[in-house]
Amino acid sequence: MEVNVKQIHGGWDLGYSLDKHTISSTPIGPNPWGHMQFDTIRPEVGEALFQLKYRSDFTQVKVIALKMFNSLSKYFLSANLIIPMPASRQRQRQPVTEIAQELSQLMNIPCYEGLLVKKNNTLPMKDIPNIDEKVQTLMDAFDINDELNDGLYDVLIVDDLYDTGSSLEAATKVLRQYGKFRNIYVATVTRKR
Repeated sequence: MEVNVKQIHGGWDLGYSLDKHTISSTPIGPNPWGHMQFDTIRPEVGEALFQLKYRSDFTQVKVIALKMFNSLSKYFLSANLIIPMPASRQRQRQPVTEIAQELSQLMNIPCYEGLLVKKNNTLPMKDIPNIDEKVQTLMDAFDINDELNDGLYDVLIVDDLYDTGSSLEAATKVLRQYGKFRNIYVATVTRKR
């Protein structure tokens, strides 16, 4: 699987994304219910993520995690724990959590899926026009469960998609308030820009 790794910038100390989310998306006409359909071309990792999230193909978890390990882990050698980004919508199985768990096994560091949690639902981010308002709304929705022993840690946040960066910014700000993190790193499967 070929990828086009790119550094992503924000309030975190270092971040990288494997590849673009889509290459192109062309409207091809409405379906029988009147909803526009698209011919979407994705890079390989974007297609793997699409199959995982929207076709429930959980065989893609290992494929994606292995590509993240092979392409990105060299940037995060000091990371000693992984946190999956809390899901924006409830599913029986959370794709990002499963990717983070698999990556933690490959990196041989623990995954704390209950450390950063979303304590309440928010409006869809597309309905909030201002980036600062998005970040504040998400910060208010996140909570930390104190699961770590005393000390300073280097944490790697794993997310599926980097778009505006508002969710990663909010998570980073909340984690910095926790006071147990020296460095906060970010790794995403895909990016929109």
